[in-house]
Amino acid sequence: MKLLWRKAPQPAYDLAQQLCQTEPWHPRTVKTMLNRLVNKGVLGFERYKNLYLYRPRFSEEECVMQQSESFLKRVFDGSVSLMLVQFVRNKKLSPSEIRKLREILKNLEG
Repeated sequence: MKLLWRKAPQPAYDLAQQLCQTEPWHPRTVKTMLNRLVNKGVLGFERYKNLYLYRPRFSEEECVMQQSESFLKRVFDGSVSLMLVQFVRNKKLSPSEIRKLREILKNLEG
């Protein structure tokens, strides 16, 4: 998806070439994944001559928001506070991150 968010549309061949440089995948695996994403409605495509040009149907921001909501519901029963507590306790935050978090929470209060 990140490849397509950076540049779209792209043909399956170009995507396979790029992905096979960083992942141990066969080009057919990439094409199978693209077809599954089309079937799920995440990707769209258009035919140009003998190429299928793929493009994302949703922005990166929309996908991150949807996946975040899904994760929150599945793992933390929808509780933002439980999620924040879990992450804050188990991950060392820098002073800058702590300031940003305080600022966000302060702005939410009022």
